[in-house]
Amino acid sequence: MTARTAATGPLLLGVRHHGPGSARAVLAALDAARPDAVLIEGPPEGDALLPLAADPQMRPPVALLAHAVDDPGLAAFWPMAEFSPEWVAIRWALAHDVPVRFIDLPAAHSLALKETAAGPSGPGAAPDNAGGTEGGEDGGGGDGGDGAGDLRGPLPPAVDPIGVLARTAGYDDPERWWEDVVEHRASDGAPADPRAPFAVLAEAMTALREVYGDGGHPRDAVREACMRIQLRAARKEFGDGIAVVCGAWHVPALAARTTVTADRALLKGLPKVRTELTWVPWTHRRLARHSGYGAGIDSPGWYGHLFGAPDRPVERWMTKVAGLLRAEDRPVSTAHVIEAVRLAETLAALRGRPLAGLGETTDAVRAVMCEGSDVPLALVRDRLIVGESLGEVPDSAPAVPLQRDLTRQQRTLRLKPEALERELDLDLRKDTDAARSRLLHRLRLLAVGWGGTTTGRGSTGTFRESWRLRWEPELHVRVAEAGVWGTTVLSAATAKAESEAASATALSEVTALAERCLLAELPEALPVVMRALADRAALDADVGHLADALPALARSLRYGDVRSTDTAALGEVAAGLAERICVGLPPACTGLDADGAEALRRQLDGVHTAIGLLAGAVPAGGLRERWAAVLRRLAGRDTVAGVIRGRATRLLLDEGRLAEDEAALLMGLALSPGTPPPDAAAWIEGFVGGAAGGGMLLVHDERLLGLVDAWLTGVPADTFTDVLPLLRRTFSAYEPGVRRTLGELVRRGPAPEGHQHGGTNPAAPGFGPGLDGDRADAVVPVLRLLLGLTPGPAVRDGTSAGKLEASA
Repeated sequence: MTARTAATGPLLLGVRHHGPGSARAVLAALDAARPDAVLIEGPPEGDALLPLAADPQMRPPVALLAHAVDDPGLAAFWPMAEFSPEWVAIRWALAHDVPVRFIDLPAAHSLALKETAAGPSGPGAAPDNAGGTEGGEDGGGGDGGDGAGDLRGPLPPAVDPIGVLARTAGYDDPERWWEDVVEHRASDGAPADPRAPFAVLAEAMTALREVYGDGGHPRDAVREACMRIQLRAARKEFGDGIAVVCGAWHVPALAARTTVTADRALLKGLPKVRTELTWVPWTHRRLARHSGYGAGIDSPGWYGHLFGAPDRPVERWMTKVAGLLRAEDRPVSTAHVIEAVRLAETLAALRGRPLAGLGETTDAVRAVMCEGSDVPLALVRDRLIVGESLGEVPDSAPAVPLQRDLTRQQRTLRLKPEALERELDLDLRKDTDAARSRLLHRLRLLAVGWGGTTTGRGSTGTFRESWRLRWEPELHVRVAEAGVWGTTVLSAATAKAESEAASATALSEVTALAERCLLAELPEALPVVMRALADRAALDADVGHLADALPALARSLRYGDVRSTDTAALGEVAAGLAERICVGLPPACTGLDADGAEALRRQLDGVHTAIGLLAGAVPAGGLRERWAAVLRRLAGRDTVAGVIRGRATRLLLDEGRLAEDEAALLMGLALSPGTPPPDAAAWIEGFVGGAAGGGMLLVHDERLLGLVDAWLTGVPADTFTDVLPLLRRTFSAYEPGVRRTLGELVRRGPAPEGHQHGGTNPAAPGFGPGLDGDRADAVVPVLRLLLGLTPGPAVRDGTSAGKLEASA
């Protein structure tokens, strides 16, 4: 410790959280001062975890996670990046064997205060981004809190110290001012005394606090009282050879002369909860979110580059951008890099900046490498400016047993958590992929949302499964919350499934739970869920509830073969539900308003699909025939809502149980002049809306299109506006090509009698006059090859239709 420092008291290093310029300045000041102890703004319960920062496995960004023992959802984070001044100070102290401690308000108090202010978090509540309770209240950007660059209107009550200083210096952008005076300060322009910038910043903050007081953050008084008490204790132990790294906003309060009695009075009677702390991985993307202590910077990737670049930061940045764009097949050459650097430096000179900042480099990249387009620039922002870095913590870090089991399975299955969203395609016939699927489904049941299923690029059968995964730091809190259910992923998922089965009140909830149990392969939980399912199904007489429950059961039956699960009991329940739906559905479809009819139409689609799956999976002969009979009753009953009659007609037509002439007859009746236009429009929506291929049906059957056209042109003007929204909703769901073809057909008008399905009639623009036999014949060899057929026998006629019939 230098004599000057010893004579003037502890070295107060006011910083901006997550500022690379502050981090470099702290490192230089510590190297110059060589303090006997380092005190850092943070929860004192984390002192025991500080040695882990020196572990080779520890790689920032990371965060201290504190959560209440009795309510893990009540949690807080203290994130640190490689360029965070606090992290630099911790690593310096450990490397020089200097004691290092946290001195902020204990997490036991801060979490209790948050619970008092917001109420108990309860299971499943979203954890606050901590530091929100702690450092997040450091105010604006003055010491790196939340709002750097966010001028918050009249002052007070809420103060953005950086904004005030920037306006004083004549800047309209606080972030640009901070970059110019701190982040872009060149090493060759550093002051002779590395501690000088901190003295200047402390003087500025003292002036601000004289004007604005606590800056709209009254709890800071409590925190600063706690920090002063800790600082007094450290001075008794180490003398004045102490360096304190804290938010610059707090420096005037720590330098102020107060009594121990006054400080202790502020802390008296604070609520308290039992807490546990650990290190967890963090992400650059999470640092960029504007909430809580861990936020306030829009560009963590850029700041990480500034901190890590040994020299020529702009040139190195442009090289990174060029590498990214080349990897995305963008034509970017060395000449582009050179020109982008020149443009960025020119813009900086024109704007009076000491060094090209993020704004200048981004403008240069857009103009030179992206050809003025913001589309590739969005990729640069996502991958580089923000970044996808995910930190790592050592195995020796404290963790709940459930987290340890999850970590073990992630390593065994080679399923590494990653901050970058990625697709994962699984083949469930492979043991490793099946185990991955089980783990992911069990985590979903535990509300640990690592990812979700999506439509895969390959097969859509039950042996294939596709996931979209992204690991977020908050999932560590979700794992801690789920730890109340068990010490392993399997035992926790089983216990939670059993609990949900016992507490479920709706039949659809139990059927959805049964499906999740099958996907997660929870053999001990499934019997409990099945008993609950049978009980609910026996007592529930509401057809709508039964219809909501059946699809999930039908899907579940498909998993028996691939997941080696006995689904016999499930099949019996599903068959019973299907029979009850067939009996109760027709009466339930009468006397409905528009919203009720639409809801029942969606249920009708779900039941139809489910019965198709059940027909070959349950011992219920004739189920398809009974369902077809129900659809016929619905299609021909005038008291049934139009949208349901239309959909029943369409389903029968698609199944081949209704001839085209019969479908045309039913449509003609539904669109007859005596039918009110809203009812007719609802029938059309049910028939050609929603279901796949509705538009193509009208394209290929001009009789049906003609009926719709004739009805539409006959709708009275005074009622047309009433049915227009319904029709627009129906036809807007079609592909643009289908809508265009329908328009051409309507403009052409009806085809001559006898030529509606071919012939030699003149075609609409873009269509040939009829079938081109020679072109159709050219398809036959390829079709035979695709079907695996040998060269066929002689056909009955020489037309392409005859050849295709022979091939079939």
